[in-house]
Amino acid sequence: MRMAGSTRVHSEHHRVRTLRSALVVAICAVALGGCGSSTTTTVTAAGTTPQTSTTSTSSASSAGTTTATAQTTTSASTSVSSATPLCTASLLSLSYLGGQGATGHGELGFSLRNTSNGSCHTFGYPGVLFLDKAGNALPTQSTRTTHDFFGAAPEVALVLAPGQSASFRLGVTHGMASTAGCTTAYGLQVIPPDDTHTLRTAIPGGAYECATATVSPLRPGTSAYL
Repeated sequence: MRMAGSTRVHSEHHRVRTLRSALVVAICAVALGGCGSSTTTTVTAAGTTPQTSTTSTSSASSAGTTTATAQTTTSASTSVSSATPLCTASLLSLSYLGGQGATGHGELGFSLRNTSNGSCHTFGYPGVLFLDKAGNALPTQSTRTTHDFFGAAPEVALVLAPGQSASFRLGVTHGMASTAGCTTAYGLQVIPPDDTHTLRTAIPGGAYECATATVSPLRPGTSAYL
């Protein structure tokens, strides 16, 4: 009887141990599943920067990643532009790049350089006025265009860092190509886009012009002229 009782007690203990083991395995399985998520989160959190986190969140597919990147780039560009002041006359200097021409058409190039200590943004066309040798105004009829005798010059939004320049060109007619009164301009007065103040520069040696001129929009660097 003692042996039978002992056997029953032993069997009972074995069953309890088995149940406990099963319970531990079940808990382990649940914990393991939880640990998998935790591990992913921990790796992401430990080895990431804000940019990496954003990419990971939005990169469900390669197409999604490309779209997210494009949107970020556009937003950054817009943010930079809106965070910088306009390139007004007080932040710029005007200079003459040179002139060339053929078949009754002349091209005059000019540059607006950011002389400030910070970036500024600009877009569009400058206002122009030819000047005589004494700096007095000459009759000037300007026409804004993105495609003149010398080719295409599309409009583009620009952010100029300190020391960087934007350029524009004037197309003028010579001699028999115009019925207007022709003369020599020795300078140019310019109003930057979205401004009312003026800048002036000399045209060394003068430029023969006939009162009318086409004006290109501002382009990066010297690309409007060269």
